Amino acid sequence: MPVILAIDQGTTSSRAIVFRADASIAAVAQQEFPQHFPASGWVEHEAEDLWSTTLAVCREAMAKAGVTAAEVAAIGITNQRETTVVWDRATGKAVHRAIVWQDRRTSEICAGLKRGGHEALVTARTGLLLDPYFSGTKVAWILDNVPGARARAERGELAFGTVDSFLLWRLTGGAVHATDATNASRTLLYDIHRGTWDDELLALLRVPRAMLPDVRDCSGEFGTTVPDLLGGAIAVRGIAGDQQAATVGQACFEPGMMKSTYGTGCFALLNTGDAPVASRNKLLTTVAYQLGGKRTYALEGSIFIAGAAVQWLRDGLGIIKSASESGPLAEQADPAQSVYLVPAFVGLGAPYWDADCRGAMFGLTRGTGPKEIAQAALEAVCYQTLDLLDAMRSDWPGASDAQTVLRVDGGMVASDWTMQRLADILGSQVDRPVVKETTALGAAYLAGLSAGVYPDPERFADLWRLENRFTPSMSAAVRDRKVAGWRDAVGRTLSMRQ
Repeated sequence: MPVILAIDQGTTSSRAIVFRADASIAAVAQQEFPQHFPASGWVEHEAEDLWSTTLAVCREAMAKAGVTAAEVAAIGITNQRETTVVWDRATGKAVHRAIVWQDRRTSEICAGLKRGGHEALVTARTGLLLDPYFSGTKVAWILDNVPGARARAERGELAFGTVDSFLLWRLTGGAVHATDATNASRTLLYDIHRGTWDDELLALLRVPRAMLPDVRDCSGEFGTTVPDLLGGAIAVRGIAGDQQAATVGQACFEPGMMKSTYGTGCFALLNTGDAPVASRNKLLTTVAYQLGGKRTYALEGSIFIAGAAVQWLRDGLGIIKSASESGPLAEQADPAQSVYLVPAFVGLGAPYWDADCRGAMFGLTRGTGPKEIAQAALEAVCYQTLDLLDAMRSDWPGASDAQTVLRVDGGMVASDWTMQRLADILGSQVDRPVVKETTALGAAYLAGLSAGVYPDPERFADLWRLENRFTPSMSAAVRDRKVAGWRDAVGRTLSMRQ
């Protein structure tokens, strides 16, 4: 039976997973790579580390699965979004370290564009806010700070790409310079309505068109690998940014379906169908996926601190020794206490987008201890998810209670207590799948769809398997009281910085 090789190139590690035709996992390989912090707020990766670890894990996963290149029907790529690579077309070597999505060095560029009154145009065309998070200003910074880079870029000697595009270039031996619509939609340079690079935005951010990759469907032809890399030529047939790939892997193909990934932070995407929805609540409008030339859109909300709050319990406070202890500890909390943690350690994301406020805890008494603090940390993730869901419902009437289906993935979803509390706070069901590797599965599906291994989206959705469904059990009165306390705590936190 043919298999699919999924590349999941993340922020701290590269992984490769071999999926069978029934979407089960045959083998997994993973390697971490160094992070570089050359200045405060700067985060970089060596592009060669991204490539070498990706190639190594592909070879290892194939060896573990006992498959040859001839048995791999296709490769799918998913990647850390917004991370920016600029490389020499002649040599394939990056002219500067990759600037990571977390990097804040272009804050002043973004602030200047905002002062110039350009954010409304950028948001209207791209669905994004003017923020260093996205790729466009990172490209401009590299061109301005690497000697000779801007002139070389204008002559067509340099290429720009997000990580998927750089890996594709290397896999195909420089034969293909392309990306997909989801990654393009995160650059500040792509008109998500027309599906093209936007000349006005390119001029505004000073990025030469000659640098840009071709933009393609998420599922389709992306070239073939150089034969000696993986023991034979393999077709690359799928690409999507990590959060969009997780949306596909969760089979959220119908408008109103929502997935939420709980890692260090949390990213929630709500499928809004074939029409982009402009947010009034500082959510992002983005491409969920593009198949057969047709774009499906999503509203996206980002929570900066999710699993990182559990890491803080462990490393900052020392009240747990492992993340798995947080749920059982929270379960023992005194129900008479109302302790709230607003985990604005690096500011608050959507729908607040306040990078300057900082964390706070409310409701402490002499009886407050590790149990109550653990509960407050886990509940904070639930309350923030409710904030996102409420914002999405406000922006898009289609996201009614009856239509919204929340499918979850990421490290935090292993905690039954947290998922039950999430269902209670949202007042709606939460579905946890059997296959937790939904990001890689999404990339595999997109490649397998093009290769004829996987069926159309409607039938692929039938392969999605429920591991556990959490339904609300908290009374409406208790839920309303707890949510009101959270909103009061957030309001107090936001006001403290003024």
